Amino acid sequence: MISVQDALDQLFALARPVTTELCPLTEAAGRVLAAPIAAKLTQPPFAASSMDGYALNSVEADLHAQFVVIGESAAGHGFEGRVGAGQAVRIFTGAPVPEGADCVVIQEEVERRGKLITLLTEDTTKSNIRPAGQDFGLGDEMSAPRRLTPSDIALAASMNHPELCVFKRPVVALVSTGDELVQPGEPPAEGQIIASNTYGLKALLEAHGAEARILPIARDNRASLETVFALCDGADLIVTIGGASVGDHDIVADVAAGLGLQQSFYKVAMRPGKPLMAGQMGAALMIGLPGNPVSALVCGHVFLLPVLRVMSGLTAAPAERLTATLSAPLPANGPREHYMRATVTQGQISAETRQDSALLSVLAAANALLIRPPHDGARAPGDTVEYISL
Repeated sequence: MISVQDALDQLFALARPVTTELCPLTEAAGRVLAAPIAAKLTQPPFAASSMDGYALNSVEADLHAQFVVIGESAAGHGFEGRVGAGQAVRIFTGAPVPEGADCVVIQEEVERRGKLITLLTEDTTKSNIRPAGQDFGLGDEMSAPRRLTPSDIALAASMNHPELCVFKRPVVALVSTGDELVQPGEPPAEGQIIASNTYGLKALLEAHGAEARILPIARDNRASLETVFALCDGADLIVTIGGASVGDHDIVADVAAGLGLQQSFYKVAMRPGKPLMAGQMGAALMIGLPGNPVSALVCGHVFLLPVLRVMSGLTAAPAERLTATLSAPLPANGPREHYMRATVTQGQISAETRQDSALLSVLAAANALLIRPPHDGARAPGDTVEYISL
């Protein structure tokens, strides 16, 4: 067995970013920007008022000074003349500041009668003007790679980019294996159960930028497995669920090897999730997950999502680890890294009492995986522990 970190290192060495494509700005949220973009203009392109008021020359802005209003500047409709001595221009938020003015006195600090205004203040320390290029200048860049947030999309639009070069969504083929499985909605015969893993993994992977495809269930025989593997053509990542152990009916590794799998590792010192394997299968990375539903989803968080980051063009990094204090004691841990289903509330974490890897209801009630290092000693309430947020 190898450690979780060793397994991640080997997976990162195998994972490769997918190719790129041009994506309309309206569809780019959540995608990974593949190359930096440069602003095609300056923003704002002109000095603009940040308030409603009157634009004038600050040198003349004495208490009770009077000015003649010679025009108006509104957003999209600027004043085309020049502000001279004793003159002011009515101006609105976002409008261009006219030539000759260097401050905007807010309307609440002005008394107006007809075309004449009188200043009720002499404080012009704040110009109420946004200078040209205050946000960004022509040629300023948005860095890449980055997963595009709504704020990024707004900035790219402001930089005048209608489309962006992004990494394609990695295509993940999900293959459940086992004679005992039936699809949701089908009546299970005696000894059969519903295939749930692929549906949970599809939801997890697509929430993080993948295109996940659920393939037909592969039965526990070579012909069925070979048929389903053939349907994985074009996938960037092949994920099998079940059949990765060493039982008489666990033949996934053997069949995959016959189809060209170059296995990188098998078995990881963790619980749940020990019977994990991975390798290169043609152009695709293949990861074989254990069949227990909790094990498969835990491995999804610990291994699949970090691999997906690399395939999506982001830097290699394990799942983010946070810290919380224990609210109840824990016994000493064994030789494998343990990912315990847990609940975090207001900075405190408590492990679920039932940790069986078949209990999806327990996983669904949890919001964290409490991480116990190998041979971790007994822990007391108040101790700080690490966890992965679900």
